[in-house]
Amino acid sequence: MINAELVLLDGATGTELNRRGVDTGLPLWSANALTTDAGLNVLRQIHLDYLNAGAEVLTTNTFRAHRRALAGKGHAARELTSRAVATAQEAVAQSGQQARVAGAVAPLEDCYRPELVPSDDECRAEHSERIEHLVDAGVDLLLIETMNSIREAVIAAKLATTTGRPTWVSFVCDREGRILSGESVAVAAQILLPLGVKALGVNCGPAHTLKKPLAELRATCGPDFPLIAYGNIGYAEEAQGWINTDAVDPESYLQYAQTWPAQLVGGCCGTTPEHIRRLRAGGRNLTQ
Repeated sequence: MINAELVLLDGATGTELNRRGVDTGLPLWSANALTTDAGLNVLRQIHLDYLNAGAEVLTTNTFRAHRRALAGKGHAARELTSRAVATAQEAVAQSGQQARVAGAVAPLEDCYRPELVPSDDECRAEHSERIEHLVDAGVDLLLIETMNSIREAVIAAKLATTTGRPTWVSFVCDREGRILSGESVAVAAQILLPLGVKALGVNCGPAHTLKKPLAELRATCGPDFPLIAYGNIGYAEEAQGWINTDAVDPESYLQYAQTWPAQLVGGCCGTTPEHIRRLRAGGRNLTQ
């Protein structure tokens, strides 16, 4: 069981790579950084900056480092995953700090498009491969994140828990607090808890929208079960692109985080090492 006290996660990787001049164009997005020495150097520094800000868990840059995202270069998935994990491990060693490396397992398709979730057989085959790659590379735990449907999350979680690595699962929800597939996080918890997952939560939504689904998870999971929360500082809008909210300010982000009934807290899209540093400074108030 994870300690009930606050565990600080890192913040965004993809948007931070972009901010620091690394190409994050589709289809690889953040995984572009894994294809060049220059990109790996920037990625390593981002991991170091989060560790120095107080992060105790680094998330691998593997959100898009899987066969489907690589299209015709699927054979490179294992190598890119290995590079991503090694880069995070190198940052931990260089920092001299105690930190865990979480292997990121994201939806196979667009995380905002639940209607694109592949068939069960495809999900099993492809998630099995990427989880194998992460475990072989030596991650400390598996983070099944930004899931937009219970179906894909359960398939990935079943595969992950059989590896013996601690498994955390996090969903992306709409502004009403429902998973993007329209399903309830309470129903998701009722299915996932018996599988032996070690934490559940919500990520990749505007910071001010996380409180409602987290409260629902807390009511379902009980007072002591570890919950995860890491939000965005803005949101995507078709006409205007990315729109920042007041959570772009680390102090405002902290204030939202103080309303989350979660023990595992960090940042998602747009957040920076400064957001994590502010969470660390205000951490004594986050789990009360």
